[in-house]
Amino acid sequence: MTLIDATRLTIWFEGGVPYGLVWEGRHYRVTDTPTHLEDEIAGLTHPLDLVGWRFQGTDDDDRSRMFDIRQIGGEWIVVRVYE
Repeated sequence: MTLIDATRLTIWFEGGVPYGLVWEGRHYRVTDTPTHLEDEIAGLTHPLDLVGWRFQGTDDDDRSRMFDIRQIGGEWIVVRVYE
């Protein structure tokens, strides 16, 4: 797992679900079923106001990474990358 400083990205959605992104100058296509980050928090009595996704992205060299992205202030950022 690689923890990174939050960085901006360009992301594309279809039907409200991410399907591609550009991060650090590389294009990744989403190659699994994205999961809402807020869905991973169980047992809360009040839902948190989190907007985010976790998904696998694969680049043009077939290198895959797992991305956690969040929307903060109307801007999408990568908050964590798993290699």
